[in-house]
Amino acid sequence: MVLDSASMYFRAFFGVPDTVRAPDGTPVNAVRGFLDFVAYLTKLRRPTHLVACMDYDWRPAFRVAAIPTYKTHRVAVPATNSRPAEEEVPDALEIQVPIITDVLDALGIVHLGIDGHEADDVIGTLATRADGSVDVVTGDRDLFQLVDDERRVRVLYIAKGIRNLEIVDEAAVTRKYGIPGRSYATFAGLRGDPSDGLPGVPGVGDKTAAALVSAHGDLPAILAAAEDPASGMSPAVRRKLREATAYLAVAPQVVQVVCDLPVPDFDCSLPAVPKDPEALLALADRWGLESPLNRLLNALAEVADR
Repeated sequence: MVLDSASMYFRAFFGVPDTVRAPDGTPVNAVRGFLDFVAYLTKLRRPTHLVACMDYDWRPAFRVAAIPTYKTHRVAVPATNSRPAEEEVPDALEIQVPIITDVLDALGIVHLGIDGHEADDVIGTLATRADGSVDVVTGDRDLFQLVDDERRVRVLYIAKGIRNLEIVDEAAVTRKYGIPGRSYATFAGLRGDPSDGLPGVPGVGDKTAAALVSAHGDLPAILAAAEDPASGMSPAVRRKLREATAYLAVAPQVVQVVCDLPVPDFDCSLPAVPKDPEALLALADRWGLESPLNRLLNALAEVADR
């Protein structure tokens, strides 16, 4: 099971009351929510391995260079020559992220990020490298592109809440968007995604994008069909695609997750007992995390001993 950690702790932060605080008054609602999410998912899906993937760069330079509007609406502090742009994150959440990683370390749950890349890229690489089945936990539709029935890669989609998660396989992608199950990246590039500052092809919405993907396949095939008078593509759609040639040339660099990062070797076997019990006890005392940690420890022990 591979966790899109930021997706999870953002949802925990906004879903758990901010009155949940440590003994010293520090907010820990995101920490407690995140730990409860992991405990619930562990008991539900019973994974053999577990990795929490992190955003080491939420707005990578290579994606911004391709499409400068990428995630601009989430920039709190603009980039300079010496530092990257800073994401707009509530202060009360930002101070909790190091607590989450400290707890993961003490538990022995691997957390992994790669410089210059988003968690999506780490997830894509791990899902591609995995020998067995993979559950990708996220509230981000972008990762639907990783769904692959043959390789047994599924998305546990938590946008409606962790207890209302949707198991997304190729059939679910087809039902939801009317496209072949492995075509989400092409579909998303065509229709765009305002939440990521991805403009899409002007005048091409969900229905047109789905029709293009279903009729012609991947982006090169769609562009070839736009140049072929015998393809059956309407003149209006043909014109829209031609006018968006510059955008379509760079969109895949932004939309498609990287699946070949140089990830170091690591052991992500599900821990039955904490890696550092003393450190975990100190963290539980300092941040008031005894209850959620006990729930998670019980879940880990139960599943690891199956």
